[in-house]
Amino acid sequence: MIAEEMRERLQALSPTTLEVIDESEQHHGHAGWREGGQTHFRIRINAPELAPLSRIERHRLIHRTLGDIVPRIHALAIEIV
Repeated sequence: MIAEEMRERLQALSPTTLEVIDESEQHHGHAGWREGGQTHFRIRINAPELAPLSRIERHRLIHRTLGDIVPRIHALAIEIV
């Protein structure tokens, strides 16, 4: 499952809070949606490594950490908590 892959890779950032939520069913019939879900995700994360970074730098680091997962999904919302 993509959500589990995301959780595993994001452990590299030593998060104190981490939620990976598959929101695909909320987007049924929208662009990028596929049968079986795994297309729209929300990440809620807090990690000390993210604190000194700008919002753009945080998103870039998360995208780099997720690597080849990002092109396999349609949408990714990132919340720093």
